[in-house]
Amino acid sequence: MKDTENSPTDTHQDAENTEYLTKSRAKTDPKHGCPPDKRDIETHIKNGLIILDKPKGPTSHQVAAWVRDIFKPQLEKPGTSEASERIFSLKKAGHSGTLDPGVTGVLPTLLENATKIIPALVRGKKEYICLMQLHTDIPQKQITETARSFVGKIQQMPPVKSAVKRQLRTREIYTLDILEIDKRDVLFKSEVEAGTYIRTLCTDFGKKLKTQAHMQELRRTMAGSLPEEQSHTLQDIKDAYEFYKEEKNEKFLRDIIKPLETGVMHLQKIIIKDSAISAICHGAPLRICGIAKYTKDIKTNDIIAIMSLKGELVALAESTMNTTEIQEKDKGIAAKITRVIMPENTYPRTW
Repeated sequence: MKDTENSPTDTHQDAENTEYLTKSRAKTDPKHGCPPDKRDIETHIKNGLIILDKPKGPTSHQVAAWVRDIFKPQLEKPGTSEASERIFSLKKAGHSGTLDPGVTGVLPTLLENATKIIPALVRGKKEYICLMQLHTDIPQKQITETARSFVGKIQQMPPVKSAVKRQLRTREIYTLDILEIDKRDVLFKSEVEAGTYIRTLCTDFGKKLKTQAHMQELRRTMAGSLPEEQSHTLQDIKDAYEFYKEEKNEKFLRDIIKPLETGVMHLQKIIIKDSAISAICHGAPLRICGIAKYTKDIKTNDIIAIMSLKGELVALAESTMNTTEIQEKDKGIAAKITRVIMPENTYPRTW
């Protein structure tokens, strides 16, 4: 379809109220692709994201495996090979942002094709509510003042039992608010950069108070833009799937399973023309001529989401231009693709 040029200062807001600048007016062909909320149920699930409320006890890996197994066929009778009626079977499920066995809360769980966006989700900021226990009595005013001193850039050494190399790392604490103090028990809420260890934060908090402190309980209440209020339990997922099998009613599954695009809401975005999608799906870099719209705060070397005009996630990319450069330039490479998400044959090849 023919594109008509438009002023780059024109703006557009999508259903998520994300504001875009327009680089070039473009239309999308309804014969190709599909808006995320119009996918059939099997495609929806295999490109789905669950905001899972992780229970206390199992590892994050075990929880993701249980989700996958919910969608596996069940044998009608023990000792037989005959499987019960089913519509599909998931090959894999993964999680973003490991929670220790004793920690509860938001564990983004990705189904099949959606596991490709895990690198983007891992980078999102996190929010926690923590119960910290001090080992000596400390005046409340001193505790509150110490909490304020942790806001900003801090240095952390990962704990001995961690999945990363033990070396000093810089992390940012965006907020640290004391909710309640009951003698030696301190309840606080904190929003932190990805990769921040709350257990280590508690230990360092104690050191600053010239005592010892440990993390007694922890719950994650936000991962990226995925909130606790939209989370669901394993039992919720199981019930929704069983209800669908029995009644063929998709409502509860669709309420629980979000499109994978939900997982990149926190990223800056570039919306591309239909004519650019096939090349991007084959790994070609994104050139200025393929851009329809873009968000206002793209910085060079950002991890960004490349979207279709229908709202589909096409790929993850690293920006090679910032918003101003995209606005001012007519040629050049705006982003290099790091992970293709959309199947190659979704849109026709035009190159």
